[in-house]
Amino acid sequence: LRMIAPLLVLLSLTGCSLSYVVQQPIITLMEPSGIKFQYPDDGSISLVSYHYSINSPLSNVEAGQYNVDVSNSKNGYYTTENPNAIVKPNDKVNYWINVITTGGGYLLTDQTWYATVIGTTTPPKPTNEPPTTTEPVVTTTTVSRGSPGGGGSGGGGSCTYPCNSAYCDMTQPPCNGLIFEETWDTLDLDRWQHELTMSGGGNWEFQYYTNNRTNSYVRDNTLFIKPTLTADHYGEAFLSSGTLDLWGSTPADLCTANAFYGCSRSGSGSNYINPIQSARIRTVNSFAFKYGRIEIEAKMPKGDWIWPAMWLLPKLNSYGTWPASGEIDICESRGNSDLKDSQGVSHGNDAVGSTLHWGPYWPLNAYEKTTKERKFHLDGVETLVVDPGNGGFWEFGDFDTSAPGSDNPWKNSPNKMTPFDQEFFLILNVAVGGTNGFFPDEWSNGHGPKPWNNASPTAFRDFWQGKNNWYPTWQPDVNNGEDAAMQVKSIRVW
Repeated sequence: LRMIAPLLVLLSLTGCSLSYVVQQPIITLMEPSGIKFQYPDDGSISLVSYHYSINSPLSNVEAGQYNVDVSNSKNGYYTTENPNAIVKPNDKVNYWINVITTGGGYLLTDQTWYATVIGTTTPPKPTNEPPTTTEPVVTTTTVSRGSPGGGGSGGGGSCTYPCNSAYCDMTQPPCNGLIFEETWDTLDLDRWQHELTMSGGGNWEFQYYTNNRTNSYVRDNTLFIKPTLTADHYGEAFLSSGTLDLWGSTPADLCTANAFYGCSRSGSGSNYINPIQSARIRTVNSFAFKYGRIEIEAKMPKGDWIWPAMWLLPKLNSYGTWPASGEIDICESRGNSDLKDSQGVSHGNDAVGSTLHWGPYWPLNAYEKTTKERKFHLDGVETLVVDPGNGGFWEFGDFDTSAPGSDNPWKNSPNKMTPFDQEFFLILNVAVGGTNGFFPDEWSNGHGPKPWNNASPTAFRDFWQGKNNWYPTWQPDVNNGEDAAMQVKSIRVW
């Protein structure tokens, strides 16, 4: 499973060598409609990124009306075809491209092509300046433990952006564009920080997150995040009579989220303590990035009511608290093997979804306009591209109509991709259940009905009392219960 985040602008994270000169792509109109870009494959290229707008300005490396990454060549060209684009003769196509080679990444920016008849192409309109092949300004990225790359050859200087070809190996990360790589030689707690909380992500989920090698561990270059029973650790009576205190006393064990009674809870006969123990890890203190491409190879868990997620949150809430500063859900799924809606459509572990969350304030969240169940990319198949248009996400969300008089938190930003134009950090977690509607009450489940109602004040207790139906689907006695774990093989950010 190959998952790619929906960040529409791929910056060339390049070194300072200009030995590679980016060529003009071949551009043609398609029959009966559309446009095609082709870039010749010389054997050194790993990716060509096309960004273009039709009859609209496109300055430097800003997001275009269309933004496409092509990582495989066919018949000697890196080709993208867009039959849905409406391009007429004499239309003006503004574009820029990013070419990643074995020597680094290179840009050709501020280009214009004038559409002619179908099947022909013309070079860009002559200007007084040669085509611009430059390096972009890259937002600072923090890479823990000097990885990936970091090592250079020659003068022994620091190989960080901008890389110096005099002493940096331009074929190695980060000078070749790879700014983050995790292949799980170990669970590096400097790179991955555990969250310690019962807050349930604001969704009243049934798990609490802890730092415990029962729930998060590395084996065979794979990260496992596995949910277990709180009763296995504290005993079943603890759920209804104990007190779980996560406040902590040292930096390593301090509670990370107090909202929603996240740091201390006491159980009662109707109000159970979180019955599931799990893990959520993040790179908030070690790595964040602004524009790029994420590739994750992972296996989703199986088991009723399990809710795994791989996602991004802003390092700084530059536009205000959630959802004003955005959220990018790369992949979410449900572990149920037989979960269907009222029309019989399956929404279990045979489906995955991706979502952008954005809006001026809670509860004004227009995520319905930017969500898709399957993937942004699933094994190379693109199913969703988010382009808010030149009016940005405020106009795209039609907030003037849905919330008249509300203040636009993005009004002072010239970037139409706001709020998704800031640095975001990575999060990996496995949740269970919850009352926010991610598991709708009206859906049917093949291993027994949903044991709680989303409006129930005793949902935690109700879920636990349905254990005899859902817990066997986790197969705790098979493969160390790892079928119920999210298993992550690798993460790379370019």
